[in-house]
Amino acid sequence: MQGGTAMNQPVKAFDLILRGGRVIDPAARRNGPADVAVSGGRVAAVGRNLGRARRVIDVTGRLVLPGMIDTHAHVYQHVTGRFGLDADMCGVRSGVTTLVDQGGPSLMTIPGFRKYVVERASTRVLCFISAYMVGGLEGHLYPSLYGPEQVDVEGTAKAAVANADIVKGIKAHGEVGGASRWGCEVVRRAKEISRIAGVPIYIHLGQMWPTRDDRRVDPDEIVRQIVPLMDEGDILAHPFTRHPGGFISEETGEVHPVVREAIARGVRVDVGHGSHFSFRMARMALEQGIVPFTLGADLHGYNVTPPGAEGGDADRQANPFFGVAPFSLCHAMTELLTLGMGLVDVVRTVTSHAARALGMEREIGTLRKGRAADVSVLDVVPGRWELRDNSGETVIADRAIVPRFVLKDGVRFDADSPLLPPPVPAAEAAFRTLTVPPVFTSKNSRSSASHSLKAPARWKTRSQP
Repeated sequence: MQGGTAMNQPVKAFDLILRGGRVIDPAARRNGPADVAVSGGRVAAVGRNLGRARRVIDVTGRLVLPGMIDTHAHVYQHVTGRFGLDADMCGVRSGVTTLVDQGGPSLMTIPGFRKYVVERASTRVLCFISAYMVGGLEGHLYPSLYGPEQVDVEGTAKAAVANADIVKGIKAHGEVGGASRWGCEVVRRAKEISRIAGVPIYIHLGQMWPTRDDRRVDPDEIVRQIVPLMDEGDILAHPFTRHPGGFISEETGEVHPVVREAIARGVRVDVGHGSHFSFRMARMALEQGIVPFTLGADLHGYNVTPPGAEGGDADRQANPFFGVAPFSLCHAMTELLTLGMGLVDVVRTVTSHAARALGMEREIGTLRKGRAADVSVLDVVPGRWELRDNSGETVIADRAIVPRFVLKDGVRFDADSPLLPPPVPAAEAAFRTLTVPPVFTSKNSRSSASHSLKAPARWKTRSQP
């Protein structure tokens, strides 16, 4: 008999093993020490004592996660003007393997998005296509481009279906400035697009444009009209916004009943951090049981400073989304930890939950054998770290999540993006006086932490929301 038996044949070596890390994979119900083996750009095995590999990377003491998914990015660079960032700076070079551009491309510009962003990036880039024909030009700086007459329902639905491999939903805005011009008609049309295309809609809450001619519009009424339009699987964004017209009623300081009803029927909540994020509003929402399903960073060229844009803040301040507090997806994860979410729950928001929100749970968001070898490797650094929002509040974290590198289809990319903010050490005095206790201790419980929670101040119409 020629050849050997299966028992005496040499064991084939893996291409790569990540050895010694703590693997957190909520979709696989795994949380503990394990090695991850990769072959042919796919996950080959997860476990202990996996055998030989051509290359071994020691990740002892580090977190090893399914490749992180950022559900809110703005990476249609150049076409969206100063708004769009380089995809890989926000993606693989920031510890993230999949990005979802929210509203950059439109039915007219989706071919360019595919050719010049999706196909060129090392990061997996998807999108929620804009409901507006112009897409996200200059970060929605010009309100006149975003009225109902700028929405082509049939054309956008057709473009979404034709590009279903990268278009995972529809993006629109439900906010005070737009409502002062055209009511809620844009959102109604956007929802019609989503129903025709068979994909979810992602609705921005929180004012971004000044009201027209100083018209008084009740932010609470806008929320009461828009949120009931949403169905199971749709996504409601910016639960922690510092701007009027968000999850918290200006009248009562409580979460809107229509928001609770929407969540109960399966509408999902995405943080959509950006320059909107407020610690105060986050504490109020979390204490009232609003726990985010996904975590999008919402980085763009007006809330971070991309290379070459240094010194241009005076010009950038004209954008409604301007903000200067440093952040990234990992920084936003640190904030959720500091606010009291458990580590595994935070990991869900950027892995298994994000994959489900995109309808891609059979492809990404887990390290199960045979899946693409998309892996994020992070450190959790203990210390006293300063966190700051654009409302001016500073809190102190006792640990910071810091990205180190990713594997994308088995290829390594170090987390060396110039957009990543380094952890900021906190002064001792700040630690003594500003440390914020967590607002809840588990996924379904509220804390008795004694915060002084006041209803948000009413919005004063102004040129810079």
